[in-house]
Amino acid sequence: MADVKWIKITTDIFDDEKILLIESMPSADSIIVIWFKLLAFAGKQNNDGVFLMSNRIAFTDEMLASIFRRDVNVIRLALRTFEQFGMIEIINNVITIPNWNKHQTLDAYEKKKQRDRLYQAERRANQRALVEKSSDTSSDTSSDVAISEEEKEEDIDKEIYISIVEYLNEKAGTKYKPTTAKTKSVINGRLAEGFKLEDFKTVIDKKCAEWINNEQMAKYLRPETLFGTKFEGYLNAKQTGRSGNNGQTTGNHGSAPKIGNYI
Repeated sequence: MADVKWIKITTDIFDDEKILLIESMPSADSIIVIWFKLLAFAGKQNNDGVFLMSNRIAFTDEMLASIFRRDVNVIRLALRTFEQFGMIEIINNVITIPNWNKHQTLDAYEKKKQRDRLYQAERRANQRALVEKSSDTSSDTSSDVAISEEEKEEDIDKEIYISIVEYLNEKAGTKYKPTTAKTKSVINGRLAEGFKLEDFKTVIDKKCAEWINNEQMAKYLRPETLFGTKFEGYLNAKQTGRSGNNGQTTGNHGSAPKIGNYI
């Protein structure tokens, strides 16, 4: 596959807990450099975050040491650290970066451009069909019949907002409106990152199970908390079970440090 020319990195990556922990370790600078070399190499390979040569041979720590021009022992220390923190997974001796595709999807602008091209092609096809069907059909009439890109995109987004918020209201017994500016903004932010409807439902299920019977935490079953900066952490966290009124919950509320795209 052709290599990509860029990778996504959040500007607050050095505020992330895992990077902060790495910075407190011996050889911290070398480990962090290796992390960015690993991300850049994954982008260059463009193989869904799976480190295979020609899709057959797994890259070893010795091979990475040669490619990254680093001591093999430092490479091994870095890989152990990344695996411990969940930044990589080693599956059948193959190094992988979890959720690489989710984070490397086209950004919102590129997605919109791609949708524009598809919608415009469909619109022209509809117009041609109408003209062929009736010689009396004017271009104005065909334009009225054809659905604009903006209308289609708005309908798609509205359906997603409604589905997510209705699911939350059903599970948590809440009455949030799906089209408020704040709710649309926080959901759109996660959608632009490549998250799907099922990801939102998974987070709702997990946090309802943990918080719904806890008087202090139940009030945080709301869109801006569930789908905010901790969304990916909630999505990837293990299910901890239901908390009682006086029980303790492992979930935190309020704002939290943003998680780096690849951490």
